[in-house]
Amino acid sequence: MGPKSARVYNTIRQWVVSGTLKPGEKLPSERSLEKDLDIGRTQLRTVLAKLVAEKVIESYARSSYRVPSADVSIERPADLEPWQIHGERTVYDNRWVKLTLVDVEPPGVERFEHHVVRLHHVAIAAVVDDQDRVLMLWRYRFVADKWGWELPGGIVDESEDPHAAALREVEEETGWRPDSLDHVVTFQPMIGMVDSPHEIYVGRGAQHVSDPTDIEVAGHIAWVPLSDIPRLMARDELMGSGTLVALLHLLASRGIGSSDGAF
Repeated sequence: MGPKSARVYNTIRQWVVSGTLKPGEKLPSERSLEKDLDIGRTQLRTVLAKLVAEKVIESYARSSYRVPSADVSIERPADLEPWQIHGERTVYDNRWVKLTLVDVEPPGVERFEHHVVRLHHVAIAAVVDDQDRVLMLWRYRFVADKWGWELPGGIVDESEDPHAAALREVEEETGWRPDSLDHVVTFQPMIGMVDSPHEIYVGRGAQHVSDPTDIEVAGHIAWVPLSDIPRLMARDELMGSGTLVALLHLLASRGIGSSDGAF
């Protein structure tokens, strides 16, 4: 994808991500896009086809496109009761981890104390370049006693915006500064007992600005082809739930996976 196509790709994608184009809303006609974005018809259709493959937009008629609807077919159950929380006491606490016992009462069940591990808020970023390669680190993790590929990311500091934390962590750990990052999902990796919100961001493009400054977590830095990800997954060389969630999102949005023999 050349510079002009990349510019138009990023522009239309940003219209969707920012909400300028709402779910279900039609894109301007190809003729209007050609004129407003200063791009030829063939280049434009290549960009639109890529956005369709990534499920950012959808084609619904000849040469017509729209943002996918946000509606879902299933309804939320409305007749279930949450657990009652009567209190919480701390068993252990330091700057990295807090262990508590929470006094809970599930519906129809006698009260009991439930262990909860409270960890930090985390932000993780998958940055993709114009060759569909993702910025990753090959690192050793002593807890699991293994080497593997991870996405850059880390703890969101107190009062820090998670988006700013994701940008900061990428630059500190890799020396690359993302052009932009879009929020994809917030998830809890071990929801039954561990409280640690993980924010996942995805972006396209980055500029190399320095060597890594976070020496503690520095590893081998590489741009890994997205087409290699299913095989790396099959070889158990991807580490961390945040890395897996972000990469599975990228694979799904690009239709990569089953044809590569991984799933």
